[in-house]
Amino acid sequence: MRVVLSTYGSRGDLEPLALAVGEANQQTLLARCAALVHHGGAGTTTTAAGAGVPQVIVPQVVDQPYFAGRVAELGIGVAHEGSVPTLESLTTALRTVLSPEVARRAREVAGSVSQQGTSVAAGRLGAV
Repeated sequence: MRVVLSTYGSRGDLEPLALAVGEANQQTLLARCAALVHHGGAGTTTTAAGAGVPQVIVPQVVDQPYFAGRVAELGIGVAHEGSVPTLESLTTALRTVLSPEVARRAREVAGSVSQQGTSVAAGRLGAV
């Protein structure tokens, strides 16, 4: 399969190049991906970083430009310029993140991503 597309609307006929899914276990799915294109939400960004998957972030709103910038700074992906990708801009971004250097860096950073974020935050707030 070349593309797994997360969609909650009409899925149409995407075979044989794409598989459309609704809800999915991101940890399981991302462990099998070469790269991920997404909006840059905190959960998706962290899950992808923890899985060691290079990312293309196409930020839409609020904190997503921040996460896109951090991914680029860490060398584990690309912060897409603007919120609407074109064929050319997405192709360029994917070529970058599919390079051996970015893939290696994404795997390196994965080892430092804590899976205990909620517990740490609660402890710092005095809730634990």
